[in-house]
Amino acid sequence: MPRPTPGPSRPQAPLLTVTADALVAADFRPRTPRRPPGPYRRLLSVPGARAFTAGNLIARLPMGMLSVSAVVMIAGTRGSYALAGAVTATGLAATALVAPWTARLVDRHGQARVAVPATLFAALGSLALVLCVRTGAPDWTLFAAYAATATTPNTGGMARARWAHLLRGDVDALHTANSFEQATDELCYMLGPVLAAFLCTALFPEAGTLVGVVLLVTGILLFAAQRATEPPARPRPTAKAPFRAPGIPPLLVMCLATGAVFGAMEVVTIAFADARGHRSAAGAVLALQAAGSCAAGLLYGALKPSGPAEVRLPWCVAAMTALLTLPLLAASLTGSLPLLALTLLAAGMATAPTMVTTMTLVQRRTPEGRLNEGMTLAVTGLLGGIACGSAAGGWTVEHVSPTAGYGVPVAAAALALVPALLPLLRRSRPARPAGVRA
Repeated sequence: MPRPTPGPSRPQAPLLTVTADALVAADFRPRTPRRPPGPYRRLLSVPGARAFTAGNLIARLPMGMLSVSAVVMIAGTRGSYALAGAVTATGLAATALVAPWTARLVDRHGQARVAVPATLFAALGSLALVLCVRTGAPDWTLFAAYAATATTPNTGGMARARWAHLLRGDVDALHTANSFEQATDELCYMLGPVLAAFLCTALFPEAGTLVGVVLLVTGILLFAAQRATEPPARPRPTAKAPFRAPGIPPLLVMCLATGAVFGAMEVVTIAFADARGHRSAAGAVLALQAAGSCAAGLLYGALKPSGPAEVRLPWCVAAMTALLTLPLLAASLTGSLPLLALTLLAAGMATAPTMVTTMTLVQRRTPEGRLNEGMTLAVTGLLGGIACGSAAGGWTVEHVSPTAGYGVPVAAAALALVPALLPLLRRSRPARPAGVRA
């Protein structure tokens, strides 16, 4: 049957025709092309991605809640910030020792088989801490109970391991996934302390810890239930330990220095706000830094990076170092807390690209079958750096001034630039002619 010709101003109508036993309609009108999905929509359209991401997000939110909740709970009932700080520092040190071993078990036996019992043991430690605080138990019991929480698995590392398994061979998609996970980290560490402080002050001192435990256990159970996206276990890995893999030690040093940036910035900002009579505003000011990092992480993931990660990393660290001078200048030249908050927002925009590129290199350089262990070593380096940065920032604030304390993050970022530049310096070194001695 011939197709009717439409008029110049009339849209073409669907063609109708009849066969022996059916009416057939054919629509020849032009279709408007759909807008291609963005990188994050494509990422979350991977089968199973949304399910394990939702569970991991619930489990990761307590990471920003539990330490703050412990400090508020202990200081509020025992009347000692020194005791609260010592207890949380002990838990941090225990986590730095235990977390790599937990991650090694995850690689060997699978995420679900290890993460669930490890989380339940850590939850018992948090509940024991609440019980000890509530009943007035001796101080040493607080240290023992909080140290038991060190078995908490590295939820961010397990999520990144799943992305690496699902997106193997797709460099651009893996870059987007790492950026998404970094932005999620920043979001949780931005919302977690605010939620913890609200629960502990609006309800009762133990509320933040109890809610954090419920979220952690619920999130891990949901995450572990998604077995289809779980990386395969390697019961007998033949590869060497990640710490001994080529290129990993410099990255761990850089994580240590970057963690010192975070630790020092937190202590110094609280002291600076307190010196200006606005201690209660310190949380909001620090949240702006996390917000800047979260936004920059999402933007960085939406862009297609140019050049290898080894070349991008020094530029990211250099940008972080340069932007961290802005809070130092704002504090020393004006002393204005609102202006300091704006400079922290700008400074935070360089930390996410630095961490995304660092974690990408950790993934590439970690031997096959030991990815969770390698990622956890990087997180352990960050935790150790946070402890060192907090100590250095606190000493500078007490013995010099809060304004001078902003020089500590700048110095730590400059230190992180050294291991980032080493691979490039080695590549640019001219080859020594044969037969010539050093």
